[in-house]
Amino acid sequence: MSAACPSPQDRDVAAIAARITRPVVLVGLMGVGKSTVGRKLAMMLGRDFVDADDAIVEAAQRSIPEIFATFGEAYFRDGERRVIARLIDEGHGVIATGGGAFVDPATRQRVLDRAIAVWIDCDTDTLVERTSRRPTRPLLQQGDPHAILSRLAAERAPFYAEAPIRVFSENGPHADTARAIIEAIDQWL
Repeated sequence: MSAACPSPQDRDVAAIAARITRPVVLVGLMGVGKSTVGRKLAMMLGRDFVDADDAIVEAAQRSIPEIFATFGEAYFRDGERRVIARLIDEGHGVIATGGGAFVDPATRQRVLDRAIAVWIDCDTDTLVERTSRRPTRPLLQQGDPHAILSRLAAERAPFYAEAPIRVFSENGPHADTARAIIEAIDQWL
């Protein structure tokens, strides 16, 4: 039995993937789809995927809510900065970051210098719906999720805007957003 020939679209993605020489780091608010889209993107590019939050949990041997509750946000952000630096240095293909990671000046600079930063953006109503599925978001336990996400979006947008690539995530298949990222990277390269 002969192997199927790759489609023109698959050949295009392979050609784009061959030009990507740095990790692709996904930034944006919680709920935009960094992890789910990141997994799909990594698969399409033939690269590995790592979620920085999972790496933090593994390194700390505690959940993120436990880290926040026990040590506070500043402690969490310090560990997050070190873990993301390590993941970039290890050369992973696609890295999903936590929503606040790119706000940190040192993390943002390292991502901008050593990776391809992609801001995945999304409207607030969609974020509220997506984040309501998992009650494990410490920053959303402090009041009205819509108000909190709207405030975070306004506060963090100037930082996210430093990413050279911006893609919008909508309520469609994750593959659509991953393809949009690949096309945007191709144009940026």
